Amino acid sequence: MPELLLELLSEEIPARMQRRAAQDLQRLVIDGLSKARLDFASAQAYVTPRRLILVIDGLPVRQPDLREERKGPRVGAPDKAIAGFLRGAGLDSLDQCVKRDTGKGEAWFAVIERKGAAAQAVFPELLNDVFAKFPWPKSMRWGNETQRWVRPVQGILCVFDGDVVENVAFNNDPSSSMTVGHRFLSPGPITVSSFADYRAKLRQASVMIDPAERREIIAAGLATLADAEGLRVKDDPGLLDEVTGLVEWPVPLLGDIDPAFMDLPAEALTSSMRAHQKYFTLLNPDGSLVPRFGFVANIEAAEGGKAIIAGNERVLRARLADAKFFWDQDRKTPLADRAPALEAIVFHAKLGSVAAKVGRIAALAGDLAGTDGDAASRAALLCKADLVTGMVAEFPDLQGVMGRYYALADGESSAVADAIADHYAPQGPNDRCPDAPVSVAVALADKIDTLAGFWLIDQKPTGSKDPYALRRAALGVIRLILENGLRIRLIPVFEAAMQRHRNDTPDLPGNGGEAIDLLNFFADRLKVHLRDQGVRHDLIAAVFALSGEDDLVRLRARVDALTRFLASDDGVNLLAAYKRAVNIVAIEEKKDGARYDGAVETELLREPEERKFYEYLSQATDGAQEALALEGFEAAMAAMAGLRAPVDEFFNQVTVNADDADLRVNRLRLLSQFRTTLHRIADFSQIEG
Repeated sequence: MPELLLELLSEEIPARMQRRAAQDLQRLVIDGLSKARLDFASAQAYVTPRRLILVIDGLPVRQPDLREERKGPRVGAPDKAIAGFLRGAGLDSLDQCVKRDTGKGEAWFAVIERKGAAAQAVFPELLNDVFAKFPWPKSMRWGNETQRWVRPVQGILCVFDGDVVENVAFNNDPSSSMTVGHRFLSPGPITVSSFADYRAKLRQASVMIDPAERREIIAAGLATLADAEGLRVKDDPGLLDEVTGLVEWPVPLLGDIDPAFMDLPAEALTSSMRAHQKYFTLLNPDGSLVPRFGFVANIEAAEGGKAIIAGNERVLRARLADAKFFWDQDRKTPLADRAPALEAIVFHAKLGSVAAKVGRIAALAGDLAGTDGDAASRAALLCKADLVTGMVAEFPDLQGVMGRYYALADGESSAVADAIADHYAPQGPNDRCPDAPVSVAVALADKIDTLAGFWLIDQKPTGSKDPYALRRAALGVIRLILENGLRIRLIPVFEAAMQRHRNDTPDLPGNGGEAIDLLNFFADRLKVHLRDQGVRHDLIAAVFALSGEDDLVRLRARVDALTRFLASDDGVNLLAAYKRAVNIVAIEEKKDGARYDGAVETELLREPEERKFYEYLSQATDGAQEALALEGFEAAMAAMAGLRAPVDEFFNQVTVNADDADLRVNRLRLLSQFRTTLHRIADFSQIEG
């Protein structure tokens, strides 16, 4: 069956936009084909720096014919109703309609048959609409043109079943069967008739249309060149993806770094090469830097690209000279002397300067670090100072990292310096989590101060919007606490952080409930975090519902114990019994307008099953309380497991709603006490199933 081939040739598309653009082109065209009733067998989009490409195979040459039946008014209806029906159906008279019995009398039916249009006639409106609606993150107009695109469009190739699709155009540029090859290696025009023809001729013209192929050639080529010298390429998937989007004909090459720059911090050297030049770092087998770099040319040149390599080495020397200048100049001023300059940097209009934030972090970190309080406070006072250095101004991704180097140069302890480097971490679920006490304290203080401040000014995440990355900050706090086994009560910490904000900014709003609200936000983040580890969200909710539970390590231990308990037969059956008991008590309390949480009167326990249930419940309550006091959550669950048989016997042999009112009340109190005992471990009403 025929295929549709579409290419939009333009000036260079930003690499970061290419993958999404290819997906959007495929999605929009497929949606249009679906609405036009044109089925197809397969669709594939490709992208290079200069072209968006879509090929759709297995299309019909025409739309299928459409047959539609439309019910009209009853036979004998007024002429006005008949005329409106005919007009709406596009018919001239009732001779074009049929009568049918609807069971409520005869009615007129219009049978409308429409011949399917040729696919060639459908494509122009469909594709032109796609061009007009294309969702580029940023777009532009050029010259006197009115349509927008990411970069100026130079041509449209649109071929269906070997023929050009007429009336497809961008601005005043109509479609054709022509394109061009590589800008330098083969810039001449190429005429194509099919996708196979297009792909083959573009390859001959030094264009690889498949980004996956280009990526593999770059990765394999650089690895081969490095391996030949006993080196390896530093793993950098993000840079590899970006470079793939910069070239149509990748040619991997290696160059030399001037040894004079090898005394720069490794991160500064790497960042300078990566951020500005898109160069790959080369390493020794032991992971140390070597004075070599990898890059990708977009052209094959004579003599193995010697001139290209020399040009790139020359450009890199200039870049590294800038980095070395910043490195030398920054070390002339101690970090501590830079801290006052943070007063000029606004953290948030309602929360003051970065200098004020640093003061709050220092106080909170000192409290959290215990015996390491002095070191933590010192690290916190210096942790943001590198923001006003030349190196970080040029390479923002080095904030914290350069602070560590400058701190060591100033004679600060390694614990303080490491805490400066680590205080932004972890910045995501896969980022390394600090474990040194001083680093952990400063990282916690920084994130908690941020969360506390934004909660006070009611700037919380909403829906998918989280402009201040507060979800990431909360996840960072959770990981720092859980992965380091820190026993911290969060509510007092939140309240202390919020009070320091109020001390700095007395007119901050708030009603006193912000700390609890922030803890509830942590509950949601913890559910997401633990769900990724296979923990059920309802069990987290059941434990979080316990009054005052804000110790995440203890909460996790409770959840783990509850998970194991509910995986056993005793746990499953006890949960079922709990739900039965709770339902009975709730129904009767609602009906009677009373609460049945009073003490059980032992003299009213008439049946042996209820006496046994009460005895086991008393023992389980005492055993669970003792275990919980020692945080023996497994032992507390084991105490509860002993209730399985007595509670089953109770429900099988005892009538709760007895005719004797006193017996009924006493039995309802017994079930209520059963509910209360289980709630000391977790809120079982939150548990599903």
